[in-house]
Amino acid sequence: LQELKGAALDRFLLGRQGRTWDGVPLPQFGLADVSVPAMARFRQLAQRSGRLDAETLAESDASLLDKLRLKDGSYFKRATALLFAADPQRFVTGAFVKVGYFESEAELLYHDEVEGDLFHQVRNTLDLLLTKYLKAVISYEGIVRVETFPVPRAALREALLNALVHRDYAVTAPVQIRVYEDRLRIWNPAVLPEGWTLDTLLGAHSSNPYNPAIANAFFRAGEIEAWGRGVERMFSACRAAGVPAPKLRCEPDGMWLEFAFDQAYLKVLRAGQRQTGQVTPEVTEQVTEQVTEQVTEQVARLVLALGEQTLSLRELMQALGLSHRPNFLALHLRPALDAQLL
Repeated sequence: LQELKGAALDRFLLGRQGRTWDGVPLPQFGLADVSVPAMARFRQLAQRSGRLDAETLAESDASLLDKLRLKDGSYFKRATALLFAADPQRFVTGAFVKVGYFESEAELLYHDEVEGDLFHQVRNTLDLLLTKYLKAVISYEGIVRVETFPVPRAALREALLNALVHRDYAVTAPVQIRVYEDRLRIWNPAVLPEGWTLDTLLGAHSSNPYNPAIANAFFRAGEIEAWGRGVERMFSACRAAGVPAPKLRCEPDGMWLEFAFDQAYLKVLRAGQRQTGQVTPEVTEQVTEQVTEQVTEQVARLVLALGEQTLSLRELMQALGLSHRPNFLALHLRPALDAQLL
């Protein structure tokens, strides 16, 4: 015997009726609650993706929402409020993202909340993480400035999409992102499809979205694929950037995703903090550049190129695209050795 209550009971009852949470009618939501800017953004994304024809996109908001299968009879579905309401929390408690920077598990230094429709939440949470919470190591390829973040942008974007599109919105807790000096963790109240294990999720699997109405809108906007490849795309982005693969952990109340930062990145960051007298990382772009300049961009490039590998001088010079040995020794290798980064 098993006792069901709360969100688990909701899932059970909806499943017996062949329904999903996001497909339930929401009588208190009407066309007047639809955000004009949110609809305009969706039309731009869908036009760019080519997954909706121009005639459909030119129709009225009511007709377009109907074509997206966001209506059940005369009522809009719950998904409509999450996708296109200016303030989804009026209709769905906990429909926002909470971000915090932690010095330790118990010590929170600062935090933010990201609200708005789901497309807005994905874009603004990603921008917030890359401009305020994560520090880039800056180098140059010729005159082109290159910012290297501890988590590849593509992997972070995929993680946010998975967290917001596939979470269980019957749970009133928001998606929570914890950023530390050496890792980033995302928690969302998600449940695996019936019969799935963590191995199923990590392996090749079919598309089985928890919120099909929400997933369909994101697919039409070109934000996600419909082939169950989201997790693999996240891992591929990390492999391509040469950073550690993320770790997934399922718990009864939700799912954790953790990105551990690359050791080469941490070496450069901590060396810069030692030289600038920083104890905890500040989060402005100006300070980020200052830290990098103290280490020097040449040293940063060297440490990032080497990572945890063992390379000869010739191989390391080739990896950096350098051919003049004296300059390499003077500007790259010796300063890195003096800073005890190698």
